[in-house]
Amino acid sequence: MKPNRTNLSVPGIMEKMHAKAIESKADVIMFDLEDSVPSDQKELARKTIIKTLSNLFGCTRTIAVRINSLDTPYAYKDIIEVVTAAGKIIDAIVLPKVNHEGDIHCISRLLDGIEMDLNLDHTIRIEACIETAKGLERVSQIAKACSRIKSLAFGIADYSASIGAKLTSMSGHGEKEPATYPGHRWHFPVSRMVMAAKANNLLAIDAPFGDFKNLPGLKESAAMAAALGCDGKWVIHPDQIKVVNQAFTPSAEDIGRAKKIIDIFNIQNNPPKSAIAVDGKMIDQATLRLARQLWDQAVYLKLV
Repeated sequence: MKPNRTNLSVPGIMEKMHAKAIESKADVIMFDLEDSVPSDQKELARKTIIKTLSNLFGCTRTIAVRINSLDTPYAYKDIIEVVTAAGKIIDAIVLPKVNHEGDIHCISRLLDGIEMDLNLDHTIRIEACIETAKGLERVSQIAKACSRIKSLAFGIADYSASIGAKLTSMSGHGEKEPATYPGHRWHFPVSRMVMAAKANNLLAIDAPFGDFKNLPGLKESAAMAAALGCDGKWVIHPDQIKVVNQAFTPSAEDIGRAKKIIDIFNIQNNPPKSAIAVDGKMIDQATLRLARQLWDQAVYLKLV
């Protein structure tokens, strides 16, 4: 699966931002129809996104569209209008506030029909946003709902609202956390989501960091997400891309360590053994899997 280190959210209504987003270094460009678009401009936002995507045929960027949640009167039109017009360029649909696996089934069936109608040569994937208490409670069932799902993403602001957590910053997206809670306030929900994702061979994507001018805070937030097993993070401003990409890109030291583990295991594991000792440290099959995952990512990113 392509890297999803950075998922740049771009307001669907802001056409002037679209070209800059496409030219950015973000791994995924996500055109947004939900929170960044006022209710009276949903139709215009759809038309604006369709116009932009219609000019991107042949583009190799990973393109996603975040539709409105299924408890609104907008979602079905988002799917039908945008995917029908631009399905050939869309890689994934981002579905907000997934509370039940039935939400995934609903969207997947709609996509089935559109793909057949357009005779698409690729399958449009789904990113399921886990941003409510109900969604987290059923995250395992959601993760295995259908083969279209490629990733789970944590929605920090809506999740906070769903559990009645205190609003500690202007954006509600992760700032001032150290002063709020003695530890990582969202350790459990993020870890729970990561576990469900990885148990089903999906990517896990962390929530955005709202204070886009606070790059040290962003770096800390991204490092924590990577340590918990996330594969990437949403970003809301182009200035955040470099920091987040770095957090989820293997360092030269990491790559060297992975290569050493793979090489040593290949050389010393003959006849085959479940584990070997190197410099007083154990290297087993789990260690080898971690090393190979990191090496494969480095190869894809052309770091080796």
